[in-house]
Amino acid sequence: KLLQRYKHQSFVSCLSGLYSCQWRRSERSSAQPGDCCCNKLEGASFALLVVAFCLTLVFVYFWGQAKNDYNDFDFNFGNLGFWFPWSVVLLVVAAGFFTYVAVLVQLLAVCLLSEGQKLHLHWSHKIGILVSLTFSITATAVLSDLWSDEWTTLVLSFQVTAPFLHVGGVLLMTSLAWPVALHFFRMKSRRRGLILGVYLTILSALYLVPLGLDSPCIKEEGTLGPAPALIGHRGAPMQLAPENTLMSFEKAVEAGSDGLETDVTIFDGIPFLMHDRTLRRTTNVHKVFPNRTDTLAAMFTWSELESLNAGSWFLSHDPFGTASSLGAEDRQRAGNQSVCSLQAFLQLAAQTDKLVIFDLYRPPRGHPYRDGWIHRTLEVIQNESSIHSSQVLWLPSDLRSLVQELDPELHQTSGSQLPLEELQRQHIVKLNLHYSSMSEYAAANITTNLYVISQPWLYSLAWCTGVHSVATNAPQLLGTMSAPFVLMSPADYNLMWILTDVVSLVLIFIIFFFH
Repeated sequence: KLLQRYKHQSFVSCLSGLYSCQWRRSERSSAQPGDCCCNKLEGASFALLVVAFCLTLVFVYFWGQAKNDYNDFDFNFGNLGFWFPWSVVLLVVAAGFFTYVAVLVQLLAVCLLSEGQKLHLHWSHKIGILVSLTFSITATAVLSDLWSDEWTTLVLSFQVTAPFLHVGGVLLMTSLAWPVALHFFRMKSRRRGLILGVYLTILSALYLVPLGLDSPCIKEEGTLGPAPALIGHRGAPMQLAPENTLMSFEKAVEAGSDGLETDVTIFDGIPFLMHDRTLRRTTNVHKVFPNRTDTLAAMFTWSELESLNAGSWFLSHDPFGTASSLGAEDRQRAGNQSVCSLQAFLQLAAQTDKLVIFDLYRPPRGHPYRDGWIHRTLEVIQNESSIHSSQVLWLPSDLRSLVQELDPELHQTSGSQLPLEELQRQHIVKLNLHYSSMSEYAAANITTNLYVISQPWLYSLAWCTGVHSVATNAPQLLGTMSAPFVLMSPADYNLMWILTDVVSLVLIFIIFFFH
């Protein structure tokens, strides 16, 4: 006993110093048999510490899985007029709070309890816990209000990560068995029954979680379908080229995309590619037409649009942090891109035999093509480009019956989930839906395209679900995947979680028996 205490003396001093600011042996006290590990105030502080740990863990996990949609969160250009990586800053701050709380809980408090020491959290740490709690609660509430759709992403992520989260949770609870057993057999009060009851309840729930798991990534061998086709969302804008430019679509084709997606606007009879309603974000309109920066893109003539630069912003603002990875030739080319016409876009798709899908914006009131925008777009498809109508996934819902009558070879595509009878009545052959609506219409010969999927785990889930194609900002990344991120047979998964539970149970029994 003397040797054991001597060996652990410096270790305990370090733990107690960091947790309680009690560096001297005379300042701290050990829990004697029959004593509780702390008084009521310190017990409440420890409970608050555990709550802070759980909340920051949930938030860090939630925000980490939301990475697929960071672009939507960061690019609040319309209100601010500039880019700022809000998502990365939020992730770093959240990770900092989580690391701080996790060190207090796991590395210090649990180790002190395992050494039989009484807990006394320093007042500065108590303030730190309150700040961590305030941040987690506030950030979660604000994001839930402004960006509530991301909770669907969180739920979807469990279908991929749940098997590994289960293993991690069981390992964590198993590691807590030592301090729980130590203080359970030392304490004489009724609290020890409460502590053991809470511990066993959480442990039992973790053991049984796999029974309720339903994931498309757990399936029998040989039942996995082909990988979803990749459709370059505005080309390949995340790393390779400025969005909706000819260079961006060429890069998407080089990356192996099966199709191309864009947004079409029209003014003086020439449809052109532009996602935003104005030209502020993706052109140098503030330099060429400084008094028209907030003017609708549809109110510019084609000759005016040709005078704009549609690529220099990609290099100067570097919204994805990838401009520095471009070679000298690509940087020069990206900086000289111009606004792309629909005709040039369709010509590229025809030459490379790629599918195309686009949103078609109706011009505002008073516009010369307010009522003829669909006919003019059809003219470009049929008469001014060599693309075949069967390569076009026609997404606009306006005048759909007329469009089908004028060009029956267009693949009618719906952007909303309609009843099956309505889809068949409108001759819809494809659905273009947000990735949160992973559903199948294979029985009715209706395929699905999901947007926007740029993270491997989300693409893996779409693959396992049986989705036919996805619109992506990163075709160069997803195109390299030869198999889903997670894929296992039911037998392998059952073996995995049962073995984890059994080993954990045996270790916990040994620890309690030892104490």
